[in-house]
Amino acid sequence: MLDRSRPLNHRPVRPGPVLYWMNRDQRATDNWALLTAQQTAVQSGQPLLVVFCLQEAFLGARPEHFSFMLEGLLETARELQDFNIPFIVRQGNPDREVLAVAGQIQAGLIVTDFSPLRLPRQWRSDLATAADEMGLAVWETDAHNIIPCWLASDKLEFAARTIRPKINRQLSAWLTDLPALARHPVDLAGELLQDIAGPGARAVIQQALADLALQSASDGRRQTLPPPGPAAAQRRLSHFIAESLKDFDRRNDPNLPVSSRLSPYLHFGQISAQRVALAVQAAAQGEPDLATPAASFLEELIVRRELSDNFCFYNPDYDNWNGFPAWARQTLERHRADPRAYRYSDEQLENGQTHDPLWNTAQLELRDTGQMPGYLRMYWAKKLLEWCATPEQAQQIAIALNDGLAIDGRDPNGYVGIAWSIGGVHDRPWGERPVFGTIRTMTYDGCRRKFSVDDYIRKGRYRRDG
Repeated sequence: MLDRSRPLNHRPVRPGPVLYWMNRDQRATDNWALLTAQQTAVQSGQPLLVVFCLQEAFLGARPEHFSFMLEGLLETARELQDFNIPFIVRQGNPDREVLAVAGQIQAGLIVTDFSPLRLPRQWRSDLATAADEMGLAVWETDAHNIIPCWLASDKLEFAARTIRPKINRQLSAWLTDLPALARHPVDLAGELLQDIAGPGARAVIQQALADLALQSASDGRRQTLPPPGPAAAQRRLSHFIAESLKDFDRRNDPNLPVSSRLSPYLHFGQISAQRVALAVQAAAQGEPDLATPAASFLEELIVRRELSDNFCFYNPDYDNWNGFPAWARQTLERHRADPRAYRYSDEQLENGQTHDPLWNTAQLELRDTGQMPGYLRMYWAKKLLEWCATPEQAQQIAIALNDGLAIDGRDPNGYVGIAWSIGGVHDRPWGERPVFGTIRTMTYDGCRRKFSVDDYIRKGRYRRDG
């Protein structure tokens, strides 16, 4: 097993149970962080415990997004029970709650997931510092990317073309089959487990789901989301490979059902990107008609996702103006005073009440289903640059809408996609235009040349009205 972990403090592993703090990767199988924790526990003959911390709110996500996560966690809890691995759910500040459990069981090691985003990084930093004072080792394991982010590249990459060769050189060493999780051979003492488990993970999750249902009902509008959980993710992957992979190169047409629709499951870690890549590779092997679409899909799954994590990991300004490249800030500054033909309130934007029927349809699809076709996400964000008073406002409105409405919001892919659309991140200068300067533009007529805009709008109206 290649080392996908790195220490977050300088303490050696000491005798005691191993605690895995699950957060970004919410699954029992194909989870390198859990596998690392189990391997360490087995080698030292120690029990293994998994802890998850619930937060009341996270970056404005809707109740339905939390319900999607919690339903998946119920499935994960059942799987962990089959593997004789206790699952504890706590509510409150994650680093404090995890440390409290570690203290109760006298843990010898804490293993946790990697995330490049600001808030999870702060949680891990605070945990590692406090654990260091207790003499407790903390490791992080990148179970989300195929190549651990800090090993894929040791610096901020300029574009896909600069990280792609680095990934391709390393990929064969990392894109290997995943070992199976084993039934854990060592039990945590029953009385101790009862003390820290409280009412039990399932009871805590079910109560949280009930609270969210009330909150969603009072909101007056409920999103229609895909079925949650690792099993649903696997079914979605199988359907994509069987029915849609062959046509994946036509994914920019939102009228065609060719996208993988795996993004929500990847975002919540209900399926492993490595398992998805292996399945697609296996399907394409010996099938010439699948070679090109499979390569296109793997480019998005591996190179583009790792590029997004790279940007958020090495650029602390991933979600603001200062994260844009110098050329983009300069051109946007030169055009800051350009007149905007249209201006809309936050409420008009959220409810898809602009002059542009294509933008409105995409926005209402996001509002009502939590999802939006990938090609239209770029158009959607670029129109906000065209309509908002400043680039900063456009970026912040795009982030607020995406984080609050998208089931896969609050994710490096979202922040980087918006930064690409509005601030030229991972792109290059194009022809000079009003408002945009040399930022790449996308137009309504350009979309009409690529797909039937009228069909998309008509189908969107049908979805909303009937």
